[in-house]
Amino acid sequence: MAFTGKYELESQENYEEFLGVIGLLQAKTDDKVITELVQDGNNFTWKQSIPGKTWSNNFSVGQECELATMTGAKFKALVTMEGSKIIIPFPQYHLTAEIIDDKLVMNCTTPGEKGVTFKRVSKRI
Repeated sequence: MAFTGKYELESQENYEEFLGVIGLLQAKTDDKVITELVQDGNNFTWKQSIPGKTWSNNFSVGQECELATMTGAKFKALVTMEGSKIIIPFPQYHLTAEIIDDKLVMNCTTPGEKGVTFKRVSKRI
């Protein structure tokens, strides 16, 4: 499947500003981020790791799922797909993810007039 793979952080934009807006300014911004995705049809396992911390979510496109943020906070959201993009409405931001040129490209956008978009590109390893 298109998303299945292991990815390593290659570049990111606006990460510190994004963390500040969602209240995680104390988080380290230079960590090596590894993302592992398994796609089985509409079912996904999404696991992210930074040194000393790993979190994982299982979800199905088109269904409301219980998910967790990187801080462990639980929430429910309807996960959807538009074309080849996964869309997850987190409580404090809107996440889209897609594969472009064999890279995982994620955009997280906070709402409002002063919204911030954080972009992360990870290469397949």
